[in-house]
Amino acid sequence: MSDNNILIREIEPQDNAQMEQVIRAAFPEFDIPLTGTAYEDVETTQMYESYQGEKEVYFVLVDGDKVLGGAGIKQLKNFDSSICELQKMYFLPEARGKGLGKKLFQKCLDQAKAFGFEKCYLESASQLKAAIHIYELYGFKHLEGPLGGTGHYSCGIWMIKEL
Repeated sequence: MSDNNILIREIEPQDNAQMEQVIRAAFPEFDIPLTGTAYEDVETTQMYESYQGEKEVYFVLVDGDKVLGGAGIKQLKNFDSSICELQKMYFLPEARGKGLGKKLFQKCLDQAKAFGFEKCYLESASQLKAAIHIYELYGFKHLEGPLGGTGHYSCGIWMIKEL
């Protein structure tokens, strides 16, 4: 894998199966519960179709035809329309620790601002310590409980940031 060949682009229909594999592989790797998480979301099997609405986008990190990871922005479900949610940010092990996640993360935040959102919310699992550390570095603040209605009751980390 050469960092020179890695691109960030919007998800395409042919990326669905690979992105589903990337997401699902992270759960046993980090010992994250399968229920009450993105693992069981219908969206996980149809990522392209799930991000075709207004003010929502899903980006993938690709090396040629191989999907290495992704992350998306979407209106926070059942909540204030000025708040978006960073969703389904997962990477294969080979894409981690190279700064690629930070680039993708920044692209998502920039797009959220461009969409006109005022705040960005996210949920995570406490096992994802490296990701949580990055969120904190970018100015996300911890919340006492969840916002909206994501259905991810097994996520114990809730954070928000002014955009």
